[in-house]
Amino acid sequence: MSSANLTREETAHRAASITLREVRVELDLTGAPEQARTGFPTVTTLTFDARENSTWLDFIGEAVTSVTVNGEQREVRYDGARIELDGLSDSNTVRVEAIATYSRSGEGMHRFQDPVDGQTYLYTQYEPADSRRVMACFEQPDMKAAFTFEVSAPAGWQVLSNQSPVTVTEGIGVQSVEFAPTLPISSYITSVAAGPYARIDAEWTRGEQRIALGVLCRASLLEHLESDDVIEVTQQGLDFFTDAFAYPYPWGKYDQIFVPEYNLGAMENPGLVTFTEAYIHRGAPTDAQRGGRANTILHEMAHMWFGDLVTMRWWDDLWLKESFADYMGAHASAAATRYDDAWVRFAANRKAWAYQQDQLPTTHPIVADIADLEAAKLNFDGITYAKGASVLKQLVAFVGEEHFFEGARRYFAAHAFGNTTLEDLLVQLEEVSGRDVRSWSRAWLQTSGMSTLWLETAPDGSRVLVQSDPRPHRLRVGLYDLVEGRLTRREIVELDIVDESTPVSFPNADLVLLNDDDLTYAKARLDERSLDAVEQALSTLEPLPRALVWSSLWNAARDGELSVERYLRIVAAHAPAEHNGGLLAGVLANTAYAIGHYVPDARRPQQRREWLDTTWEALTAADPGSDAQQSWARAFASASAYDDARAAQARAILEGDAPEGLPVDPDLRWALLTALSTTGNAAGEDIEAELERDDTASGRTASIRALWSKPVIESRTAAWHSAWEDHELSNDHLSATIDGVQAGGRRDLVSALDAGYFERILPAWQERSIEIARRLVIGLFPASDSLDDVDAWLEAHPAAPASLRRLVIEQRDGLARDLRVRAAQ
Repeated sequence: MSSANLTREETAHRAASITLREVRVELDLTGAPEQARTGFPTVTTLTFDARENSTWLDFIGEAVTSVTVNGEQREVRYDGARIELDGLSDSNTVRVEAIATYSRSGEGMHRFQDPVDGQTYLYTQYEPADSRRVMACFEQPDMKAAFTFEVSAPAGWQVLSNQSPVTVTEGIGVQSVEFAPTLPISSYITSVAAGPYARIDAEWTRGEQRIALGVLCRASLLEHLESDDVIEVTQQGLDFFTDAFAYPYPWGKYDQIFVPEYNLGAMENPGLVTFTEAYIHRGAPTDAQRGGRANTILHEMAHMWFGDLVTMRWWDDLWLKESFADYMGAHASAAATRYDDAWVRFAANRKAWAYQQDQLPTTHPIVADIADLEAAKLNFDGITYAKGASVLKQLVAFVGEEHFFEGARRYFAAHAFGNTTLEDLLVQLEEVSGRDVRSWSRAWLQTSGMSTLWLETAPDGSRVLVQSDPRPHRLRVGLYDLVEGRLTRREIVELDIVDESTPVSFPNADLVLLNDDDLTYAKARLDERSLDAVEQALSTLEPLPRALVWSSLWNAARDGELSVERYLRIVAAHAPAEHNGGLLAGVLANTAYAIGHYVPDARRPQQRREWLDTTWEALTAADPGSDAQQSWARAFASASAYDDARAAQARAILEGDAPEGLPVDPDLRWALLTALSTTGNAAGEDIEAELERDDTASGRTASIRALWSKPVIESRTAAWHSAWEDHELSNDHLSATIDGVQAGGRRDLVSALDAGYFERILPAWQERSIEIARRLVIGLFPASDSLDDVDAWLEAHPAAPASLRRLVIEQRDGLARDLRVRAAQ
């Protein structure tokens, strides 16, 4: 195992032997604008107490040039990931001078040059363990300290960190900014950003507390920022969480910065939250897109308490922050902002991620067993986020909302600026609620998998509610009547179930909706009478039950229990009437996936043609300028990459003949042009002309995707080799290249490369960063019609890194599901 892959045991030992006091970091970023500059000087001074003679610091960079311990110069002992220290005293000051490396992968100090104006932008991203790419540190969450940053950068740049500047020293063409020390935090949530970012200032006040707010992005994106909406949601969130948690926001200021080529949705660095630029829409965003951004803003804000103020001891308890933040993002959206359909979108879309992840052979309990950092990196998954949030919704129903929040308040008060485990939270919740929370925890947090719920009717007419994989559920059953073509809830029955089989006595109904109101985490099946009812009148339901039905239909289709043909028929009948943008986006994505993966090969061309026609008809019938119109336009562009029967309509939109009211923004133009390229209906000069029209960062990334999408074996092969071999590709450009390889599902163009994939994944995992290697392993996995190749690789590589094997096993499971569901048709 590489020394970069820290283990739980060795970091626990280090935490027991070292008490970290203060860390000072000096960064020289003055050379960042130079195109050829790959590294930057970094100096870290750490003050700590030691109970043993030796330890190590973590650093991944170009070189370590000097190590001083208590004023004494020491020999540099550095293996590329660890700096060995010995001869330690009870109290120590260690100074490390090093050269760090600018990143193109979104890990550590990412460097980006904007093609619009040539300006350079920097930002850091660390979770779970990349602060060591910028400074020498103790890279583990349970070693908190006060961090002081001093950053030298070009004059005129915005220079930001977790705290506000205390001194700014101007020089000729340069500036040096020293920031106030942080309160005690873990290294992975420290943060630095620098560049000519555009900034919008605002303020939030509550009584005597005044918090400065900043919203920042690249200058070339400022016109698209929608800062008013971001600021309004931020102010509403600070109001909500201040009241809910009864603990004032502790981090002094609240900057939020949108950054390019970002690997995540966002990151909760206290005082300097980073977001992907995908939340800045160059066209007219739908309300669902704005709602998704609001949810993420509030998710990250919840982390200011869950995660930053109180932090998990090790990555086993990652859920202690992520599940809570995911729950709070939806809860606060619905309770405090105009995006009050957050739980509707959560039920249909977010939980789908959890259900999918929980059916993989690599599923794990919410409280996971995380032995090392590689495992931690891959644990930012649907279990930790979406399933965790789903079962927390069940916990709130179990203990009561007021008890839940009072337990959280006591938790913050007891552990502020410290580190915790699951037990610390359970103590507070059990004490305040009087409920047996530990039994609940054993049933929900410490097990894996999910229950499936369905009704069975005996020959005598009696009925039982059956659940696989039995767990305790508090749930509601909605009884709906179909009257004059509409489904209306007549009655709701609330019950607790524990056993595999529970007798029920509620009356018959046209639609029996198990888990109505979405209180519990389970897949709920529809009986045949209910299926008939929703096939007639799904779109007449209210939004939340409609979301639950869409979810039930999708789960049954991907499990092979509902025919894909029937699923697609229901979509064609009711998706054009779906006006909730979040639900519609999920249904459109699921439909495209079902056609590409679950429809048998012989019937797929016909289904693709029918879906293309459906998207065009829905696009042209949608209200001009509506969110639905935009969603159908995107679906039409996607479908056009698989069938060129409507290439003329796609070309017409690009040439200005669009349906009335449709905003044809740059992203839609690129989607249409890429589809035309994929089907051989656009040439290189079309792509060059579009890039000249949109020579931005997004445009350049899109042009890579479009160019590699040509339906030519030589082009796809060249793209495949570029993905594996061109180490200069940034994270976004790598993903665009992979998308080009896979465009249009053209197995006939890439199947000859299957063997090469299995030859390359282990070397890539060993040689590339985990983020880049993960994109390669997942993105280029062969969509074969056989499991033979992947099974042979797994059998031949039992000792491959566990994290790599996990990814391959998950991809195998997806392929096996594809083959199984196709066969079931």
